[in-house]
Amino acid sequence: MDVSQLIGLVNGKLLNPGADLTREIKGGCGADLMSDVLASIQPEAVLLTGLCNPQVVRTAQMSDVSAIVIVRGKTPPQETVDLANQEKIALISSPFGMFELCGRLYQAGLTSLERSVTDGPSEME
Repeated sequence: MDVSQLIGLVNGKLLNPGADLTREIKGGCGADLMSDVLASIQPEAVLLTGLCNPQVVRTAQMSDVSAIVIVRGKTPPQETVDLANQEKIALISSPFGMFELCGRLYQAGLTSLERSVTDGPSEME
C-alpha cells in the first residue's frame, strides 16, 4: 500500500500537500508515547497517534516512518505541519479513533510493525 491509498482507507485529510504520496507502507504502529515508537517501530510503517506536537514528526523521521495519521480528527499546530513538509513525511488527519484505524489497516492487509520492547514474556503470555 502507498500513502495515497492509505489516505483513502482512513478517510484522511492530507495536511501537507508536498509529502511523498508514493512511499510504501508495509505495516503500522499505534502509540502516543514517542519513546515506545523509538524503541519498537520498524521502518516503512504508518504511525497512528493522538499527539499533534512537532516531536511526532521528529520521531517519525528518526524511525523512517512513511506516514503519520493523527487520530480523532485533531488538527496539529502549523509548526508540526511545517516540519512534516520539511521532512516530506505525509501528515494525515483522520476522523476515526486509534482502535478503529488499527482495525481498518489490519483488515486491509497491513500487519504490525512493532517489535517487543521487553526481553522476556509479557504478563499476558
